[in-house]
Amino acid sequence: MEQFLLSVGLLVCLVCLVKCVRFSRYLFLSFCKALPGSFLRSMGQWAVITGAGDGIGKAYSFELARHGLNVVLISRTLEKLQVISEEIERTTGSRVKVVQADFTREDIYDHIEEQLKGLEIGVLVNNVGMLPNLLPSHFLSTSGESQSVIHCNITSVVKMTQLVLKHMESRRRGLILNISSGVALRPWPLYSLYSASKAFVCTFSKALNVEYRDKGIIIQVLTPYSVSTPMTKYLNTSRVTKTADEFVKESLKYVTIGAETCGCLAHEILAIILNLIPSRIFYSSTTQRFLLKQFSDYLKSNISNR
Repeated sequence: MEQFLLSVGLLVCLVCLVKCVRFSRYLFLSFCKALPGSFLRSMGQWAVITGAGDGIGKAYSFELARHGLNVVLISRTLEKLQVISEEIERTTGSRVKVVQADFTREDIYDHIEEQLKGLEIGVLVNNVGMLPNLLPSHFLSTSGESQSVIHCNITSVVKMTQLVLKHMESRRRGLILNISSGVALRPWPLYSLYSASKAFVCTFSKALNVEYRDKGIIIQVLTPYSVSTPMTKYLNTSRVTKTADEFVKESLKYVTIGAETCGCLAHEILAIILNLIPSRIFYSSTTQRFLLKQFSDYLKSNISNR
């Protein structure tokens, strides 16, 4: 029994040591300059960003262009993409290609593949996503949008990865960033469909990273919590709620840290704290009532009137 308890104790200490080392790397990288542009350019000439018309996707488009990559912007609203395209070309000198596509549909991928032909794609950012409701709500109150959420949050990641990964494999280099969510790290009642769809992105990404890392391809999933974007109705920013630009600039520092990252130090700390909450407490009726009432009130009071 003593040997067993000693073994368990050593195992716990080892796990804590690994977590401390990982967190120390985050601390170190958070104070470093962004990843050099030469690293990103070494992946290939072009970056493809889905959901590039707003929020995190728009921020990635500008930031990757500043690092010297040409960018392909894919989103539903052509007018937005054209405005962003002109601004990127004017401010960075990078080339921009615009592809209009509605990711809530599944008949768009032949068109996208045709538009990407002949491009040396080094970076793919699977960012497009759909949140049925910012406020906590029961599944049946949002079930009318369930198919659109599945197409947008799951199908898009699989299909876009299929289109781009085969060419990365033949060149033996590439970077795929899949934007998931902090609510994917454990099942979140009252965000059930969104949480489950983003959990798929996590599992899919980490499995793919193991399959293709020996072929020179980095596949990383990002699990941010609160980012102020149109999808989150421009929540007021704070030490935890980041602007899209802040999040993207910091997330690129962690590209080489491993298969999964929250994308910023503040969210990594939040994930550690939330992970300490026992499941029986997190899933209790009291906690769910808190989410439904107090957390909803908090979100309403922090929505920015833009």
